[in-house]
Amino acid sequence: MDLETGVNQNRNKKESWRTILTLAYQSLGVVYGDLSTSPLYVYKSTFAEDITHSESNEEIYGVLSFVFWTLTLVPLLKYVFIVLRADDNGEGGTFALYSLLCRHAKVNSLPSCQLADEELSSYKKDIISPAPAPTTFGATLKSTLERYRVLQRFLLVLALLGACMVIGDGILTPALSVFSAVSGIELAIGKEHHKYVEVPLTCVILIALFALQHYGTHRVGFLFAPVVITWLVCISAIGVYNIVQWDRHVYRALSPYYMYKFLKKTQRGGWMSLGGILLCITGSEAMFADLGHFSQLSIQIAFTFMVYPSLILAYMGQAAYLSQHHVIENESYRIGFYVSVPEKLRLPVLVIAILAAVVGSQAIITGTFSIIKQCSSLGCFPRVKIVNTSSKIHGQIYIPEINWTLMLLCLAVTIGFRDTKRMGNASGLAVITVMLVTTCLMSLVIVLCWRKSVLLALCFVIFFGTIEALYFSASLIKFLEGAWVPIAIAFTFMIVMCIWHYGSLKKYEFDVQNKVSVEWLLGLGPSLGIVRVRGIGLIHTELVSGIPAIFSHFVTNLPAFHQVLVFLCVKSVPVPHVKHEERFLVGHIGPREYRMYRCIVRYGYRDAHKDDSEFENDLVCSIAEFIRTGRTRLNVNGEDLRKDFEDMTVVGTPSTHLSGVQFCEDEDVNAELVGPSERREILSPRVTKPKKRVRFVIPESPKIDRGAQEELRELMEAREAGIAYILGHSYVRAKQGSSLFKKIVINFGYDFLRRNSRPPTYTLSVPHASTLEVGMVYNV
Repeated sequence: MDLETGVNQNRNKKESWRTILTLAYQSLGVVYGDLSTSPLYVYKSTFAEDITHSESNEEIYGVLSFVFWTLTLVPLLKYVFIVLRADDNGEGGTFALYSLLCRHAKVNSLPSCQLADEELSSYKKDIISPAPAPTTFGATLKSTLERYRVLQRFLLVLALLGACMVIGDGILTPALSVFSAVSGIELAIGKEHHKYVEVPLTCVILIALFALQHYGTHRVGFLFAPVVITWLVCISAIGVYNIVQWDRHVYRALSPYYMYKFLKKTQRGGWMSLGGILLCITGSEAMFADLGHFSQLSIQIAFTFMVYPSLILAYMGQAAYLSQHHVIENESYRIGFYVSVPEKLRLPVLVIAILAAVVGSQAIITGTFSIIKQCSSLGCFPRVKIVNTSSKIHGQIYIPEINWTLMLLCLAVTIGFRDTKRMGNASGLAVITVMLVTTCLMSLVIVLCWRKSVLLALCFVIFFGTIEALYFSASLIKFLEGAWVPIAIAFTFMIVMCIWHYGSLKKYEFDVQNKVSVEWLLGLGPSLGIVRVRGIGLIHTELVSGIPAIFSHFVTNLPAFHQVLVFLCVKSVPVPHVKHEERFLVGHIGPREYRMYRCIVRYGYRDAHKDDSEFENDLVCSIAEFIRTGRTRLNVNGEDLRKDFEDMTVVGTPSTHLSGVQFCEDEDVNAELVGPSERREILSPRVTKPKKRVRFVIPESPKIDRGAQEELRELMEAREAGIAYILGHSYVRAKQGSSLFKKIVINFGYDFLRRNSRPPTYTLSVPHASTLEVGMVYNV
């Protein structure tokens, strides 16, 4: 089933065992923090009120049996051995599955997709099996998905639901983990006072955790793995001690027969208690979501040989202790984690537990930032400020707006609930919903991407779907006891995502319908009917073809424009990463003498957008390389010109074509510019005291014609004069005759989100002194 070979290039090479073990060690700190801290609250949440711990021990053995088989079937079998293989060029998570389906079945939600995007090396390189025959179920399913828009929208909503629940988990997990770790203080201080300490201490730790996010996890990341390893060794050692000391035959409870006895005795109460047992697999989705930071084998090794046996021993040890202790002095804490810890070790274990909870919370917060970035890249979330906190570690980002929103909601949950029972109910529903979404998307991946039998997909979705549906029903029944929180959070974020996606789609459709025709451009002549002044005019547009309406609006009202015009489109494509060699698509608009170009900059949904001054130089250099190597014809008729209007050439960043055109800026204009003997330099004419001197160093061969030389010279003159950014400032309104619902969505919902989000060009660091905004009203 491992047909998805799209791993990062450096991982295509055979990794040494030393590299794999190093990655496995690092993954313990990043991936497994949340899953490793689940013993803190599983038994306490399970025995909260639905079932009681009786002298017969049938309940505690039944819960242990459920925990063992749930850990074995869901994280180990489903994720480690199956889902991890469904990577999208080395990336994992809900949106990775959706991205795979978008490319294989052409159900992409991005309106700006082009045929040229399908030529990207990472777009379909994972397809190594032949296309399905037209009569197969896979081909029928593919054509059905491509034919009906309602199915495409349902698939998008399903992916967004998973994303929203991940965000909800990012709010609930830190509160639950830290509160459960801090609750160990209950055994150290009086029963009357612990309630006044737990909540404030939890809030202080959470505030500190979110306040330190802008530093990035890489600064303290080296501590993460030792903390989690220490915690795992600690709980497994305590588990072994409790097994030997209290019940050496507790292993018998691993038999599925004890699950049957448990349900037979407890009946409805036992079914409702599954919402607490479910918490033993919180954090399992992180194995798949964080796949891009590590490798399949490293994550598999870490879980199979370290995390899984440690957790099993911890749960068995707790069960062994509780099987011999039915009456405990602190009755309210009779089933907690710390009560099974030897009294002399409780304080150091408390400290380690708090550290492990912080590490686990850090992992889910980082994952929330990542899923927000992916949603924004795919046009399903308002644009937010994304800060890359590490230049070395891929995927380490920080989003200020989301960080403080998560902190406020997390504190509200902690102060509002003040107990692990309702927090556990809320967290469990969020976790199991994400797993159900993954199961549904995986069944489609098996048929459409892996080209396997529909019977195999049905077996997968029925087997794992039934298990997860059982837990989902047990969580949903606790709606009034905390489970309403993730539903409310997901519903709110879903509304935001749907409104933004709908408004963006309508705005793009308006741009397409009102773009300027080629005939209008050709009728203006080389001067465009206006005065051409020195400099480069960079017109930002979301269109990948045609001339945006803001350009005609601008030239109609102003009598001058720049000598070189570049229509710039920065867009995302449904792949995780775009190679630097394939970053730019460059083409002419109109004949060569018009000096008009289109440049499309493509990013994957996990790529970091360039936000420094190098972007301008990369852009100009890519245009220069296109002029040097581009296929341009001087004498063509109108029909051929319109045919070549959208003919684009793939040009990489300057670092990827070292043998091509290189860009230089010199401060000293009086120095003689001497290049290597094998290269020629085209210099711009000297002017009086310029601030900078621009030059292109081009290779000696192949020879370029006089027209290309003149074009390069004009491009250098324009770059030396400076770059002006022309941006469209849109006011989106529902057109007359629209329904009341559409008017509310567009005029109030989308307009509010647009005014409170980042502009489309925020990643370009556009200087205010060089910016000109052209206002337009969009009646959609």
